[in-house]
Amino acid sequence: MSHRQDRDLLDALLDAWDRNNLITVNLLRAIPEDALEIRPMEGSPSILELFAHLHFVRLVFVRMDAPEVARPLPPGQWTVERDRDRMARMLDDSAAAVRDAVTSRLTSGRAMEVHYDHPILMLQHLIWHDGYHHGQVKLALKMAGRAFDDEEIGPVTWGIWMQKA
Repeated sequence: MSHRQDRDLLDALLDAWDRNNLITVNLLRAIPEDALEIRPMEGSPSILELFAHLHFVRLVFVRMDAPEVARPLPPGQWTVERDRDRMARMLDDSAAAVRDAVTSRLTSGRAMEVHYDHPILMLQHLIWHDGYHHGQVKLALKMAGRAFDDEEIGPVTWGIWMQKA
């Protein structure tokens, strides 16, 4: 592949990561305020705790695998941030850290420190991780009788993947 093709491929992969984060933030913003503490069952994390967990996990993997771009960690992975706008900014920041980690390691040719045979696998892992918890959030809402209308939530979640620039 040419340098230009490599750059185009990296741009597409980073765009996929950015879209994934936008979907995650859109989901956070779409949840009614009075539904943020819902738990799918006793002993399970609340919806707010799941979003805090996403942020924490992203930052932990960056710290372990590309410490040169690490951000400060929150006090714990289940530490709840009740201010939705602040939580959205935290998710944006941890998404930027992941983006920086992958870009840093790809452009320098350095391997990840602990995990992943290739930096792009970090993106794939964290997209899968976010999607797994996205499903948990929607299931918790459904179990509580607060399911989203697909016509309402689709354009700001699944629709983001299919938009052309």
